[in-house]
Amino acid sequence: MNILTLVRQVPDAEARVKISQQAVDLDGTTLVVDGMDEYGVEEALRLRESGASVEQIIALAIGPKRNEDALRTALAMGVDRAIHVETDEQFDAVTLSKVVAQVAHAENVGLILVGGQEADWDSQALGAASAERLGWPQLTWTNELKLDGETLSGRHDVDDGNESFRVTLPAVVTTQQGLNEPRYPTLPNIMKAKKKELRKDDAASYGLQARVRTVGAEIQTRARRNTMIDGKDPQAAAAQLLELLRNEAKVLA
Repeated sequence: MNILTLVRQVPDAEARVKISQQAVDLDGTTLVVDGMDEYGVEEALRLRESGASVEQIIALAIGPKRNEDALRTALAMGVDRAIHVETDEQFDAVTLSKVVAQVAHAENVGLILVGGQEADWDSQALGAASAERLGWPQLTWTNELKLDGETLSGRHDVDDGNESFRVTLPAVVTTQQGLNEPRYPTLPNIMKAKKKELRKDDAASYGLQARVRTVGAEIQTRARRNTMIDGKDPQAAAAQLLELLRNEAKVLA
């Protein structure tokens, strides 16, 4: 069995982005592997290191040429090989799931790990769309995973707390912070990654057709209120703060 882990390249959390021609312009922006996808890469490695029967771990990225950097990072962490479906076109999660499903079938994949929520498009849809297209069960927001033969067990977050699960593979799993602590690639592994297979596929070969079109983009900003509170009377100050939070900032009910 092989494990497929999805990798997406996104702007660093501290990076400043700008809008150009009604689209986000990433030129000169520091880009990193999406944090939630990184947890998926790390968990795939840990499952194999725990003794699970995993033949290969494959990283998949769909996007422009710069995504090679994200895949090289995954390879340096310990992934065996990578597939880059290169395209400059923006595709929605449902369309991207078509690539995920085709790669999963072609590569004898039994487990797919994908970030629970993508940082750049703030979407949780890719895992669900991939599971639906494949007809596989999906486990979301996992914080513990164990693989024993063809059985995957663990725990995941739900509205009322967390619950245990057990499922027979194949399956799609979404990952999140708290599942593990991703390792840092060492210099020797960074050098080895340069010799690992990074296959380039043409997006046209997957029969993709965009279902969503971006018609505009803007950066939302919120002006600071700079309201000063007199702290001489602690009770009055607390009451004034609650009043401001409730009626002006509207962050309290």
